[in-house]
Amino acid sequence: MSLQEVKPELSVKEVVLEDYPIVRTLYGERGNNFKILENFFRVQISLKGNHIFIKGEPIDLELAEKTIAELYGLIKSGYTIYPSDVEYASRIILENPKANLKEIFLDTIFVTSGRKVITPKGITQKKYIEAIRRSEIVFGIGPAGTGKTYLAVAMAVSYLMKGEVNRLILVRPAVEAGEKLGFLPGDIAEKVNPYLRPLYDALYDMLSFDKVARLFQKGAIEIAPLAFMRGRTLNEAFIILDEAQNTTSEQMKMFLTRLGQNSKAVITGDVTQIDLPDPKKSGLLEAMEVLEGIEGISFIYFTKSDVVRHPIVQRIIEAYEKKEQKEKKG
Repeated sequence: MSLQEVKPELSVKEVVLEDYPIVRTLYGERGNNFKILENFFRVQISLKGNHIFIKGEPIDLELAEKTIAELYGLIKSGYTIYPSDVEYASRIILENPKANLKEIFLDTIFVTSGRKVITPKGITQKKYIEAIRRSEIVFGIGPAGTGKTYLAVAMAVSYLMKGEVNRLILVRPAVEAGEKLGFLPGDIAEKVNPYLRPLYDALYDMLSFDKVARLFQKGAIEIAPLAFMRGRTLNEAFIILDEAQNTTSEQMKMFLTRLGQNSKAVITGDVTQIDLPDPKKSGLLEAMEVLEGIEGISFIYFTKSDVVRHPIVQRIIEAYEKKEQKEKKG
């Protein structure tokens, strides 16, 4: 007689939470939040009053219970959760079951003009924010959709609004898929603006249009192509270099040596998206090798698991990574 694999009985855990209105908020519209938890942790969740019943394998059940408890505590602290927050929370607990969601989600970086609260949405984002607070220069390296630029702009706006710096300077190299500025119509501002649009978008998401316009007029916010940084010394400033993978070695060195007294710099980039004629000569790749371990400089590396855009973005990144791996093997 052949031995058949016997699947263990699924466990059931009852979780009783005191505040029923908070439980209903946690449940979400039509139970959407619980459905997200069920998909992430491969469990079944049902609700009866303020009693939550979780059914699944012991380890999955434990992680789901931990996430529910952490989310309950967040809501009780006054945090407004959305389905996307439930997804982020689930990823965080899967990555680190001992994570404290309050320490991450309640770390307010900035409150926008529309009262939107900007906070970290994952462990790596939390490390990134802490590194920016701690270090003079921070490199945020990783794929699109991980919040590298957006969070850097949020931190910069926060520093500017609190008076901790006098200027916010947003910089990008004007290199995109082989195009050159001379091929574009218009004056220099019109030529450069398309390259800097993502930085404008982030600013307008945080401050009102009028507020941004006034700050530009006062010179408190400046957006410029990297070439315009040569010869300057930037004091009392928060400087962001975006798309740094498209800098040359000389440009990166030039940018890093612009830093003056009481200034901070954040450099963001994705080393898989280099548009230079010779990708091996990227200034970001060289900086990762040359500057590692220097006091006052921090490197934070994001991965596809840190993507906080639409879930399909993460799947797209994974698909391209598989293709690249096949090409390397072939």
